[in-house]
Amino acid sequence: MSKLLAALIASLFASMAMAQASAPAANADVAKAQAKADKADAKAANSEAKADAKADEKMNKAEAKASKKKSEAHNDAMKDKSKAQAKIDKADPEDKAKQTAKAEKAAADANADEAKADVKADTKVAKVKADAHADKSKAAVKTEKTKAEGEANVDKAAAKSN
Repeated sequence: MSKLLAALIASLFASMAMAQASAPAANADVAKAQAKADKADAKAANSEAKADAKADEKMNKAEAKASKKKSEAHNDAMKDKSKAQAKIDKADPEDKAKQTAKAEKAAADANADEAKADVKADTKVAKVKADAHADKSKAAVKTEKTKAEGEANVDKAAAKSN
């Protein structure tokens, strides 16, 4: 949200600065084209800021979800390990070696399941981040295209007036 607000403020200041810095327009067509280009630029900047905010929100949600999945997997692994340790503690002295071997296998399985869950969560986050980056790039390209079209229209109007 702060990116959106910053972009809105920046576009406002930029359009004010351009209005102050520009020399008196040669004619009404150039002024009209300039105003139209400024308006389109501001609209494109706002749209880009919204797209960026939306992409950032998607990434944050994905990271939070992955963190939750990882902690759940870790908790499950710890539960399995503690159950196995409890069986060792309850086992008769002659069965301790057998229970210890079972507990080590259970711990290894729990660690493997935890690692698998972590990789799956990290993969999903990486995919969401890639998609978000693509969305941000598309928005930036669209903004640049709008700016270029506006400048071209202003130049075209200026050329007509000469």
